[in-house]
Amino acid sequence: MEQRYVSRDLSWIDFNRRVMEEGLRKDLAPLERFRFLSIVSSNFDEFFMVRVAGLKRALRSGSDPSLRSPGEQLKAISHKTRRIVEEQYRCLLEEVLPDLARGGLVLCRPPSYTAAQRDYLQSYFMSQVYPLLTPLRIEDEKALPSIDSFSINAAFLLVPEKDGPGNILDDQAGEQSGLYIAMVRLPPALPRIIRLPAGPESVCLALLEDLVLTWGEALFPGLRVGETLLFKVNRDADFSVDEKRDEDFIEAMEEVLEGRETSTAVRMVYSPSCGRLRDDLARRLSLEEDDLYSAEPLDLGGLIDLVHIQGFDHLREKPRRIYPAFGGDESIWDIIRAGDVMIHLPYHSFDPVVRFFQEAASDPQVLSIKTALYRTSGNSPIIRALEDAALKGKHVTALVELKARFDEERNISWANELEKAGVIVVYGLARLKVHAKITLVIRRENDRMKRYVHLATGNYNDKTARIYEDLGLFTCREDIAFDAGLIFNMITGYSAIEPMRKLVIAPTGLKHRLLELIDREINRSNRETPGRIMAKLNSLADTDVVDALYRASCAGVKVFLCIRGVCTLVPGLPGLSENIQVRGIIDRYLEHSRIYYFANGGAEELYLSSADWMPRNLERRVELMFPVLQDDIRERLKHTLEAYFRDNTQAWFQDKDGGWKRLSPAAGESPFRVQEYLLSRAAADSPETVRTEFTVRRSPPA
Repeated sequence: MEQRYVSRDLSWIDFNRRVMEEGLRKDLAPLERFRFLSIVSSNFDEFFMVRVAGLKRALRSGSDPSLRSPGEQLKAISHKTRRIVEEQYRCLLEEVLPDLARGGLVLCRPPSYTAAQRDYLQSYFMSQVYPLLTPLRIEDEKALPSIDSFSINAAFLLVPEKDGPGNILDDQAGEQSGLYIAMVRLPPALPRIIRLPAGPESVCLALLEDLVLTWGEALFPGLRVGETLLFKVNRDADFSVDEKRDEDFIEAMEEVLEGRETSTAVRMVYSPSCGRLRDDLARRLSLEEDDLYSAEPLDLGGLIDLVHIQGFDHLREKPRRIYPAFGGDESIWDIIRAGDVMIHLPYHSFDPVVRFFQEAASDPQVLSIKTALYRTSGNSPIIRALEDAALKGKHVTALVELKARFDEERNISWANELEKAGVIVVYGLARLKVHAKITLVIRRENDRMKRYVHLATGNYNDKTARIYEDLGLFTCREDIAFDAGLIFNMITGYSAIEPMRKLVIAPTGLKHRLLELIDREINRSNRETPGRIMAKLNSLADTDVVDALYRASCAGVKVFLCIRGVCTLVPGLPGLSENIQVRGIIDRYLEHSRIYYFANGGAEELYLSSADWMPRNLERRVELMFPVLQDDIRERLKHTLEAYFRDNTQAWFQDKDGGWKRLSPAAGESPFRVQEYLLSRAAADSPETVRTEFTVRRSPPA
């Protein structure tokens, strides 16, 4: 492989293949396998709505945003994606669903309904489903009714009964062929998975769409259903709000959400069919053959609730316990004053973060709370705490990023709630997304103001904190607290960019600082003591950073990269990247933290960050990089980072041809799984296990 960079989009598809490979593993429990297969479908939906939509737009405009032409990229994407989808569904239908059935959890499809099941489901359809359905006619040469990117739809090809009663269809609707087409959207208010009355040895589940196809003919009296099709459309979601509309920014954002429902279609996923409906819908949506994907059942991502169904623990991995990072008797302010505290999610509980907000809301000595919120849960205890603080008269400021893609509607909703409670809500910045995760609490102590700060690599989301791996740091260091205040002033006001003592912010300084750190490692590296860089990231795609890492490799610096997703760097190329190793971890928890390490000639430096090394993070977002300054935490974090490069069971490595291969223990080597190691370390350090004061800061076991 001669090229210096891997295509970002093809690298992302390779990542999705690694996710699918977990679903192919026969040694995993069936519901765990189903979870990975469903994640693949959700990932592809977003990929087509954003990345493929952008490539299609570039193809239409004649621009070339990548190393390969948009047309070449789209062909390669279609080829790779189709192979993954075929393997995904082969595994689902031939292995996972039969394994679930053998374990007592049966997904019943119409051909296998028993007489009793048909009677029950037909009654359910007529009483619960039929009243909510709205059939929509599809007329010749007219636009399709509105179809959004998140709905499943049923299409019906209708044939008039010879002696049937008259109908109210427009006389011209099917005049050319004597056939009519109608579509029905599955009601989003109804559960998609329907649990049938319990049998003696198993639980049977039916799908809402099967009921609609089986008994949907009731919607069309006087007509006979000649053909049916389920389909889902991915539409272009890669367009942004008008940044100039400061006075009505929420209204402008709502218009963006409405626009997604009618934007250009980029893909259609449909139930297997070779009849007229598929071709007719594709023609109306202006989709080519490469844009059409057959899948049955449709939309595995929408069936993720199956993973959490009660009563089938024998079909999933044993639940892992989450451990407290510190005891609960002292006030959180006393704990933080005693020294910095790091928590590692999801091995540690998210409760200290919630407690940080709740104690700030209830403590009469706390005067102000400032926070930046990117994504949070639907019924967030943090939002409730901020509302409570404002109602108690505290000065509360929340920077709410309305441009968090696919969470815009939720963010608008709870931003309105916060404003009603008296919170000062700031809706991000023009032309920049605020992706930093930072909170500043100001407390009066002994007639002076004391500032407490929480910094993190992940969102303030109590739901994803159970499945995303992230790191957070509590501190009351004056230098970091001072910088935190400057950041909020810059974001919410008109402050000029000021030099900071410890924190580094994008887009003004983070990329420049990263390149400085890499160049410093080059300058301090020699044959006797080669430099060393370790980094754990979600994605690496910034060519300036990639080129700097190539220069480091050529200078003898040893570079170790643990990258979960996209990696456009090519490791192991002679004369360019032979000193660079790239690996990634795909396991039960989503690896999400960003950790940077620089040997610095023996004066080691470790940083945590909200930013991946991608152009959007370094140039078009407000991101934070913050140093880990306390010796015991820095040492612990270094052990954590090194552990990722010891994993030989869930790790993949990238070769010099750009391909990825799974690692396995070498002969005589013991298996090592980093997520299990981190869980056992959290258990060993838990105050429930060891009754010492700040056990979270102990060195890890050997």
